[in-house]
Order: sequence, then C-alpha cells, then structure tokens
Amino acid sequence: MAGRAFWKGYLKLSLVTCPVAMTPATSESEKVRFHTLSRATGARVVSEYVDSVTGDPVEREDEVKGYPRGEDDHVLLEDEELDAVALDTTHTIDVEMFAPADSVGWIWYDKPHYLVPDDKVGEEAFSVIREAMAATGMVGISRLVLYRRERAVLLEPRGKGIVLWTLRYGDEVRDPEDYFGGLEADKPDPKLMTLVTSLIEERTKPWSPKMVDDPVQTRLLELIASRTKGRKSKPKAKAEEPAETGKVINIMDALRKSLAKEGGKR
Repeated sequence: MAGRAFWKGYLKLSLVTCPVAMTPATSESEKVRFHTLSRATGARVVSEYVDSVTGDPVEREDEVKGYPRGEDDHVLLEDEELDAVALDTTHTIDVEMFAPADSVGWIWYDKPHYLVPDDKVGEEAFSVIREAMAATGMVGISRLVLYRRERAVLLEPRGKGIVLWTLRYGDEVRDPEDYFGGLEADKPDPKLMTLVTSLIEERTKPWSPKMVDDPVQTRLLELIASRTKGRKSKPKAKAEEPAETGKVINIMDALRKSLAKEGGKR
C-alpha cells in the first residue's frame, strides 16, 4: 500500500510549474520500538529540559537557541532571527541547476523520497521535466526545507516518477584522500586476482531484498511473542570470536581453501 504524502508543493523549472506530492521512499515503521518504563511502577518515563545550574525545569517558552563560542559563553538567537535566514518558501522545489548524473558520488546521497505529480493537469509538465533530465543524463539540484532544516536536494528521473534525494552538506563528507592517500597503488599478484575473482563468481547471486533482512528484528519479535504467551526465552549464546593464532596467513593457500569450500557447498 502506498504511503500517504507528507509534503505537497510545486516543482518549478523556469516558467514551468506543476503541483507535486512527496513521500519518503524508505520506512522504519516496521522496526521494533521500545518505551522506557519505571521498573518499580511500570509507568512511562518522560524527559524534560532542566537548567544545568539550578536544576529547575525549563518551560518551552523560556527555551532559546545558543551558539557556543567558548566555555559557558553563547551567542543567543531568537526564532525570528533564525527564520529570517531561511529559504523564502518551503513549498517550491525551484530547479536552478543541473549536473551530470554520474558526477555526483554516492557518498553525497542521503535520504530518498518519491516525487509524483499531484493532479492530472500537472502530469504533462512533470513528465516533460523528468524525460528531459533522463534524455540528457542530468539530475536537478535545488534547495528545500525538510525535517525542519534547509537542505540541498537532487532530483533523479526514475521510471514514471522522480526520486528526490536530500544531499549531505559539504562539511559532512570527509575527504577520502585523508584515509586512502597513503595506500599503495601497486597492482596485486595476477594469480591472487584470478583466485579472488573466482571466489566472487562462486558467491554471486541476483539481487534480492532478502539479502538485507534484519535477523535481529526477527528474533526480537519472537522474544516479544514468547513473553506475550507467558514463556521465557533462553538467551542466545554469543558466537565465538575467531581465535588469533599470531601466524602469518598465506593468502594463496587461504584462497584455494576458500574456493574448495565454496565448491563443496554446491
């Protein structure tokens, strides 16, 4: 069943505008969630903001944003001041830039959303924008207020619709050169490459969502069901960590043994 749209507004490209609706492409509604309770009374535990000096509760109307500039020293900013630097509109995706689809690395992609036309009249304008991006291999770049925060977003044509991705900010992505820069670029032994390639081929299967099932979620549901029926489940024994032998592993031998093991599974 399709989820209900959580955002409605307009998709705009120059003078072309159409009403659109957006729904998150992923869902966590099936996740097992817990409430924190008082062990003594079984009642829900609630949280509240308290003054770190006096220990007194702080009412919502007395809360204010503060930017730290030193220890116990903050620049105070009112909600009106923060609103003044936000986008003028929170209901229009105004596409002002495009970029080649293959030029945006996967690491910049954050959260996907399905974007669809919100009425029959706007379907033609929507489809023209979508098909033009697909034909040119481009993705649209815009900005939008989502989840109470201004975000850069990317519009990617996908089938009959458009996937809108929120993008990570520039200061959120670490430079890979800081981590990979010191690694040697030498090509590995061709014989080793042949063995690893064979191992990969042995383990290759068609993609299926079942590959990313959550076994912990399944066990949690089983635990809850057993408690509901009044049974007490036995704690699962932890898997043993592989013992460290301290020996230098011969990669060639290890790969040959791995391939022999894979062949025996068939």
